[in-house]
Amino acid sequence: MNDRQPGSAVPAVNMDALAERLDHSIESLEQSRPFARAGKLPRVFDIARRILQQPGGCEIVEARAQRLEQAGVFVGTDWADPAILLPSLTTFSLQSQSADTVVVEAISELRLLAVARGTYFHPSVSAEQAHHYLTQVLAINLGLLFGMTGEAEREQGKLALIGQAVVQYVAQQIGYEHVIESLIEEIWRILQQRPIQVADVRRMITQIAMCRADPNADLGGAGGGADRLISSLYGPTRACSEDPGVVVYEQRLASMDAQALQNEATGFARSMHDTGLVSPYHAAFVRFILEDRDTLLSEALGLSSTGRDCLLCYRELVHALITDGIFPETAQGLYGLALMLERGILYQPPVAPALWRQVRLPLCAEARERLQLAYGYQPQPGAWLLQGVLNMLGQPLGVGQGNNPTCQSARALSMWAYNDPDYLLQMVAWAARDNEIMMHFEGQPVSSLSSLGGVASEVTLDLDPVSLIVVPHLDRIYAEMGRLCAGREGDPHRWVNPEFHGWSAGRGFAINVDVATGKLDDLPGFVRHFYASYHPYYNGNQPLIHPQPAGIAVTDSAARFIGWHAITILRVALDPENAMRVYFFNPNNDSGQNWGDGVRVSTAGHGERFGESSLPFEQFTSRLYIFHFDPLERGEPADVSEEELARVLDGVHRTWGADRLPSDGLQAEPSPQG
Repeated sequence: MNDRQPGSAVPAVNMDALAERLDHSIESLEQSRPFARAGKLPRVFDIARRILQQPGGCEIVEARAQRLEQAGVFVGTDWADPAILLPSLTTFSLQSQSADTVVVEAISELRLLAVARGTYFHPSVSAEQAHHYLTQVLAINLGLLFGMTGEAEREQGKLALIGQAVVQYVAQQIGYEHVIESLIEEIWRILQQRPIQVADVRRMITQIAMCRADPNADLGGAGGGADRLISSLYGPTRACSEDPGVVVYEQRLASMDAQALQNEATGFARSMHDTGLVSPYHAAFVRFILEDRDTLLSEALGLSSTGRDCLLCYRELVHALITDGIFPETAQGLYGLALMLERGILYQPPVAPALWRQVRLPLCAEARERLQLAYGYQPQPGAWLLQGVLNMLGQPLGVGQGNNPTCQSARALSMWAYNDPDYLLQMVAWAARDNEIMMHFEGQPVSSLSSLGGVASEVTLDLDPVSLIVVPHLDRIYAEMGRLCAGREGDPHRWVNPEFHGWSAGRGFAINVDVATGKLDDLPGFVRHFYASYHPYYNGNQPLIHPQPAGIAVTDSAARFIGWHAITILRVALDPENAMRVYFFNPNNDSGQNWGDGVRVSTAGHGERFGESSLPFEQFTSRLYIFHFDPLERGEPADVSEEELARVLDGVHRTWGADRLPSDGLQAEPSPQG
């Protein structure tokens, strides 16, 4: 029992002495050899823990964050590369029972705060990226931010003070009053891209709703714009506006008259298409009207005449898809179903039979296990996969690669859903039922089971249901096709991309990097060829018929080269301001990126459709390093003006091509896109 009375003296902690001890421990770690580092770390962590538990401790550690990282506190851990950290995992680390885990996570957050504030120039993450990451961390840990502790913090004891202190300190430095407003803006920015995976967004909205409902959490004037987001999940219509729970809502439905049901259907559809989010109440409503009031289904899905016609033609199939795939837990599939009907792809002869097969598809043990690990045991794994199929067919540009170097596989799924939906459904059937996908490379069969391994050592679970099942197989096949190209001169993407993505990918191939040296190779010719193939003013005003795979050199906001990345060129067209833009699909989970040197990828406001990214033609060309074309349609190199050509070349030379000029020394060859 604690006998200390309020107001009694508390032994003072000499923070200067602790800071000095931390400096000595860091110095000892810096001077140690790699094999001896493990023996020095416990002392560093112990002193850092004691400092972080005291007022002012975060400031002391932040000031030493760069030294701590360079001394090696993150070497060999998940925190070694801040560019791949996931904000959603910070909750588990900050609430861990392991003191070392909590301390390492705290040091990592303070390191990124130093980067965001410009006091630490980090080689792999920019200030903007660090600020963006920390905003998401605050969003996901709003409970810690506002002192809403629970059982996890009680189990932690004094360790819980560290998580609260770090989150609150970060918020104070970033700007407390802007946290919620910035978060709401961030959520809307993400939703504008209409991703399939919205679990993180739903968690953020839930945290905001919990904070707004807590009378002890003072948000001031912030959060006023959250109402529409919160209501989209927890009260999109009058009958569920106070979030009564699904069971109570189902009881209310049973007593509603025709007009009330009509109003509910309209309200659900408006909310769904406004935000791209689907409430569990929406799923309960649709399952209710399916029995004897399915005339309201078109209203509940918000369908146009195209979607209504498709629904009427394939009524029985749609009923089966809802019955087996749409539950309150899988409600998001309703948005995919609505958009799939709007696309009219059910009129393609193979698609409806393939969806009937999907409804009845038996899942192999491996597929069931992955789905259960990722999504839980309720409802059945088949329902989760069916929801994923509906979302991918309805939102082919909403596919994300998660925390995996598998942009090639994510791009392939998107291309098939966009352009060849029955082929996508065949891939899903093979992977989910047979636990094997068989493709062919130049006539030679390639099996996902016999492959030696893929680009990703292990495909993580932060994926949509279709990607969760299919990507591990595609990743191994892609890598195996690359191995079959071993010994060939040039970039293996020349042969792999058309075989991997399908017949619609152009067999012609252009690259502006010499694979052997990594140096730029005939850049002016490459640019002129791309203009002649894709720019409407130089290719006879021929629109792009099939989406084409391409490769870009990704740079950060400081225009530093990050790596090679696979994207899909979707179309080239004039934007509302009559500027020629390239509209493309980026499998990265967030396509709104700042690539430095004035190149900022747009996802809305310049004529983009949901899921598209875009850049002015010149800027896009300055980041392009691979593209495909039809060799039978190739025209003469475009007569691009010298001024425009010079601007594109300068954009390459100032950024990712700065150290790839032919006169420099040797460079490593391009690595696989990811």
